[in-house]
Amino acid sequence: MRILVTGASGLLGLNLALEAAKGHEVVGTVNTQLLQCEDFEVIQTDLLAPSAVEHLLDDIQPDWVIHCAALANVDACEADPALAQKLNTELPGKLASYVARGGARMLHVSTDAVFDGQRGDYCEEDLPNPLSTYAKTKLAGEMAVASANREALIARVNLFGWSASGKRSLAEFFFNNLSIGNKVQGFTDVYFCPLLANDLAHIMLAMLSQALCGVYHVVSPCCLSKYEFGVKIAEQFGLNRDLIEPSSVEEAGLLAQRSPNLTLQTDKLQAALGDPLPDVYSGIAQLYQLSKQGYPEQIRNLTG
Repeated sequence: MRILVTGASGLLGLNLALEAAKGHEVVGTVNTQLLQCEDFEVIQTDLLAPSAVEHLLDDIQPDWVIHCAALANVDACEADPALAQKLNTELPGKLASYVARGGARMLHVSTDAVFDGQRGDYCEEDLPNPLSTYAKTKLAGEMAVASANREALIARVNLFGWSASGKRSLAEFFFNNLSIGNKVQGFTDVYFCPLLANDLAHIMLAMLSQALCGVYHVVSPCCLSKYEFGVKIAEQFGLNRDLIEPSSVEEAGLLAQRSPNLTLQTDKLQAALGDPLPDVYSGIAQLYQLSKQGYPEQIRNLTG
């Protein structure tokens, strides 16, 4: 398959492109963060520029399109809602429309944050209630994609992993700080179900290969608090867990409002794929193994 991955320098996009390139022909787009990569073709483009999406699809002629590009920094979206609207809502809708015309299959990456987190245990049919600008624009992006392309896949995700900058995931936050003896806060009142980016990549490829469509929750079947996540990272890497101070998100002074309980049901996805999903705990163990294999340094070197 010829796969187009947008946002190929991001946390998910880069890990996804590298995993997909092991068995497929991959083209990845980047904007300002250049990549020097032999595993897949890299195209620098501003997807918001006039006719950029049309020209890209005409030139690449992909079989599958996986749209990872987004303004994913929650507080940055709060500070610049107009840009968040363009990147997280308007661009996905436009891309979905042109993908549908060309006959390729599309997977659009959304977020668990479309829910307000007041009760948790959400299934795909539950009514979203986004709290932040990021979440609102991502939900609007889901709606734009579904309206423009009825065959599109929409994956609500939460993930961690190694990134090109070394600073893109919560796992890296805990690892980087604990490794140099810094004290950090871990929220005891925020629950989530993250997947390792590499695991998420393989699941997404399986979803596309089975021609699934519609909305799916693509997260770990096991959930934990962000404090517990930090403790697991510390224990896996042999770091001092006592440096993690239990705290409340309400006291953190964050610009955008966060959803406290983003536990999501994965029954629909597991039934569709026919196999158990990997969980956050196996993902943390694999994160450690990847570090021992020099993977973090390898992907950091791709940025030159």
